Amino acid sequence: MLKKMEVGAKERVAKRQEVMGGKGWLKTWRGLLLFLVAAAVAAGAGWWITQRSGGAPAAVSGANAALAGASALTFPASQFDDGRARQYVYRSPEGREIRFFLIKSSDGVIRAAFDACDVCWPSNRGYVQDGDDLVCGNCGRRFPSVRINVEQGGCNPAPLRRTVENGRVVIQPADLRLGAGYFDFKR
Repeated sequence: MLKKMEVGAKERVAKRQEVMGGKGWLKTWRGLLLFLVAAAVAAGAGWWITQRSGGAPAAVSGANAALAGASALTFPASQFDDGRARQYVYRSPEGREIRFFLIKSSDGVIRAAFDACDVCWPSNRGYVQDGDDLVCGNCGRRFPSVRINVEQGGCNPAPLRRTVENGRVVIQPADLRLGAGYFDFKR
């Protein structure tokens, strides 16, 4: 009886190998390896896109969100000392999401602009930072950080009024709402 079971087991293994194309474990490992490579490529692509764009925009939250209807949005000026653009999303009382960024330019001035321009805003691609330049995600034009908040119109990032008081960058919600048209994609 023992011999009969061994023969049956050998037949099952032979049948499984025939169905799976030879060495079944090899096919399983190939599938697993293909899956792991695809997952690594997807994760790498996601990381690269996030790094290229300077990271995902941060929502204006916490105390700033509570004060959004009545008071100014404030940010510590020291937060921008590294010269990296920080992107934010402000939700107006009407529910409109308005994107903007703050950057300390190479001349030491903290500048603010909407993440849109007069020309390319319908593409909804905004800007990414490349070195000292902000680059339009739609047309690829480059804008040196020292020109943000100075040049306006055309493809320049639309200026956003801001002040620096007592070591804090201050933006008024009313000034943010002036840029709401750049984020109205229903027109």
